[in-house]
Amino acid sequence: QVQLVESGGGLVQPGGSLRLSCAASGTIFSLDVMGWYRQAPGKQRELVATITSGGTINYADSVKGRFTTSRGNAKNTVDLQMNSLKPEDTAVYYCHAIRRTTTPTDKYEYTYWGQGTQVTVSS
Repeated sequence: QVQLVESGGGLVQPGGSLRLSCAASGTIFSLDVMGWYRQAPGKQRELVATITSGGTINYADSVKGRFTTSRGNAKNTVDLQMNSLKPEDTAVYYCHAIRRTTTPTDKYEYTYWGQGTQVTVSS
């Protein structure tokens, strides 16, 4: 069973920076997509950033220019560098991953979530 473990959350002042990391265990396969979602109190979970195994990156408009995601040097790891943080970035951040497999007749997609790590931006 694939498990995703996040680290790096915490409390930071507005304008500050934090770096989140996520590592996957329990699989020998490369994960096709890894990334980050977040959920603020009373709001739906939303995409923050994703990166494919080929290096294609997608960011939410709200974080473009401030956040950077990258696949780590170790297999099946992903980082999120968050700069110029704003109070509205306060949320629980979840690591997310997708593995796709194909057979001669079918395609399968497996989705995995981490437990989440709290990021609080406040003075």
